[in-house]
This record gives sequence, structure tokens and C-alpha cells, in this order.
Amino acid sequence: MPTPAPADFPADWREVNRSNWDERVPIHVAGDFYELDAFRAGKEALRDFEIAEVGDVSGRTLLHLQCHFGQDTLSWARRGAAQVVGLDFSEPAVEAARALAAEIGFGPERAAFVAADVYDAVEAVPDARYDIVYTGTGALNWLPDIERWARTAASLVAPGGFLYLAEFHPLTDALDDETGSKVVHDYFSRDAWLDDMPGTYADLDAETVHNRTVEWQHPIGEVVSALCATGLRLEFLHEHDMSLFPRFDHFTQGEDGYYRFPAGRPRIPLMYSLKATRPV
Repeated sequence: MPTPAPADFPADWREVNRSNWDERVPIHVAGDFYELDAFRAGKEALRDFEIAEVGDVSGRTLLHLQCHFGQDTLSWARRGAAQVVGLDFSEPAVEAARALAAEIGFGPERAAFVAADVYDAVEAVPDARYDIVYTGTGALNWLPDIERWARTAASLVAPGGFLYLAEFHPLTDALDDETGSKVVHDYFSRDAWLDDMPGTYADLDAETVHNRTVEWQHPIGEVVSALCATGLRLEFLHEHDMSLFPRFDHFTQGEDGYYRFPAGRPRIPLMYSLKATRPV
């Protein structure tokens, strides 16, 4: 776990985080973690629970906030979305997303990518409202103000449409890094977390220079309350007992590809997902 920052977190947090992500984009694109060659050949990149919970996207418009280099965004296009738009604050990520879209046969009229901060999404994206606003795993921890995020995201949902979020469960950030069996951090902390670890989750041994990051944890109650305050109606909140990576040392990988605690150990939520709709 990173170390907590003072309450007055660094004013340059956005630029610090952007430099970190800009440097890691080419590492992620060239490495094995994202299996891009398999993706180009048609391999599914979305998680099965996301596909089931989002449902049929055929003929619908979809906005993906904090899309990285667009692999998940383009997966929704492959699944039949009429138009997908991906937004990310990293210019190299957006350039890589556009290149990937062209490689697999999607032009900008079907799959567009925009470089902008998520808080500026309303002004940055080409359409005012989307049938689906989607955001994937590992996104909210980079944002200091969850209420502002909720207002921005909700304002982009068309009447009758919905926001879908899949995230790592904030409870895991309160546990010890080794075993995940002890509560060692404050679940309700609103302080920023600073980290200086080199490399990247996609390649721990990668040589990197821009290693400083600033992150925040957001209890589920705050996320749900922030979305409900915008007028969206919560349809479901699901908690999941699996993770996408070996978050703790004792995790084992199942045949489904997910990581869990060993059999016989009491389970805790490791991820969560929610859907919130805008009434017609």
C-alpha cells in the first residue's frame, strides 16, 4: 500500500499522474499483459460479469470514461454498439487507441477517442448524451472528488440510458498487502496516497522514470450516494469474491482466470459493480 499524503495533497496531482500513465502506455501496448495480438485476432477483453450485467449493446451509443488505450472500448464496438467514444487524459493512450481501432477495422465514425480529463468530459466528447456510460476497473482511485465525477458522468447519460461501473472493492485497500487478512488502514480515509514504485502492474520489472502517483480510495457508500444525488436510479450493486490480478500473496487463479483467496478461507468482496439508470 502507498503511504498517505498530507491532507493538502499535491496541487500538481493531475500532471504527476498523467506523466506516469504517458510513460506506461507504450509498455502496456508492447507487453504481454493485455494480450494485444490475441485481441487483434478476436479474443474477448471484457469480463464475463460485465457482459452479462451491461447486456445487449447492439445499436446503442456508449461512452467509456478513462479508457486507457481503448481495448475495452473497442470490445463494446465488437459486441455491436452503434458508436463508442473513449476518453482518457493521456495523449499517448488516445493515440494508441486510435491506432488499435484502425487496425481492427473501426473508423472514427464508429469508434472515436478523445484526449481530455474526465472532469472535462461534458465539453470534450462529441455528443451530449449516451445510452451507456461505462467505466472500467482501476479508474476511480485516480480522482480526488467523487461527487464531481458522479455529476459529470450522470450528466452524460441519456434518458432511459444507464451508467455502469465495475471497480476494485475499496475494502481491499484497508487490508495488509501480504495476506489480506488484517485491517491495517482506515477504510474511511479521505487522504491522498502517494506512491513511488517503479515499473507497472503490467510489467513489474519495466524501467520507468515517472514513478510518482497520487491516488484516493472511495468507500462504496460515497460512490453510491454521489450517483443517487444526481437523479440516477440505482438498479443494482453487486459485490464479487474475485479479482483480476493477484492482489494478495495467497491468491490462487481459477480456471475462469480470476484470482481468489484459497478454498476454505472466509470470503470478502474483492470487486463490485453497479448500474444506475436515468428515468425517461
